[in-house]
Amino acid sequence: MNGFELNKIAAAIFLAGLIAMVAGTIAEALYHDAEHVEKRGFEVAVADAPTPGGAAAEPKSIKLGAMLAAASADAGKEVAKKCAACHTIEKGGPNKVGPNLWGIVNNHKAHRDDFAFSDAMKNFPVKQWDYTELAQFLHNPKKHVPGTKMAFAGITKDEDLANLLAFLRTQSDSQAALPAADLEVPLQ
Repeated sequence: MNGFELNKIAAAIFLAGLIAMVAGTIAEALYHDAEHVEKRGFEVAVADAPTPGGAAAEPKSIKLGAMLAAASADAGKEVAKKCAACHTIEKGGPNKVGPNLWGIVNNHKAHRDDFAFSDAMKNFPVKQWDYTELAQFLHNPKKHVPGTKMAFAGITKDEDLANLLAFLRTQSDSQAALPAADLEVPLQ
């Protein structure tokens, strides 16, 4: 390697250093106001349960008894497809990530002996999955049973919820009686 080649290498290193120094100086001049900033970044306020309007959702109640009387089990079967990724519903079906849901309506909580329910579900104070408990759980599982392993966000459309419950009612050896028409259920 001759002296000319070494001079080219040294010049390239010198030029790269000069470019880095000039770029750093320009960047500091453009963005340097650290003395004026008490806190870096942006703070974004996020509500617990945002609604399309941007405000936090207020607790609401649905007239579940009347909705179930008018609900469609066939439409509920379509809604239940959301559940099929983690649950089976047919009689004698296997457990998946979640337990088989055959006969869940009015059954006791943690109704399958062959499924490892979370401690949150085992210790949940409610003893039976009646329409009220199922509606509240399916609407917002993590809020209704804090610590549940169920990762599903919930069913937010009231009609879908009623249709799903109507379908689950049919998935049993003996269908649970419909609740009183005036049953009102608070949802979170």
